[in-house]
Amino acid sequence: MRKTLFLFAVLAFASCKKEEVKKEPLYPTSTEVVAQTPEELGEEIFKGKGNCVACHQVDKKVIGPSLQDIAKIYKDKNASIVTFLKGEGEPIVDPSQYEVMKANFVITKAMSDDELKTLEAYVYSSLK
Repeated sequence: MRKTLFLFAVLAFASCKKEEVKKEPLYPTSTEVVAQTPEELGEEIFKGKGNCVACHQVDKKVIGPSLQDIAKIYKDKNASIVTFLKGEGEPIVDPSQYEVMKANFVITKAMSDDELKTLEAYVYSSLK
């Protein structure tokens, strides 16, 4: 009888446990991440997983052409940087460097269209 009462008491106590409900704050706090612009996301990919920064700088030619040169030429020719990064476009900036860039298509072809569009936005932002 004591075991039955003890078991009943434990079950009653366990069933009364309140679930903790997490409430979302009404206003963002300072620790919350603010949405990034496409240019900021593109810069993050450019410097991070894309590793584009290894060959390209904003305002000077290193191994590959500068972002300013790329942006100007693609804008002037009304061409698509995204198409080129997918490996579906002809090289128009510096065709002599195409073989070097072709090795990087493994990285860019694995990116989503949205990621490539943010990279393109970052490249075009170098014209500002």
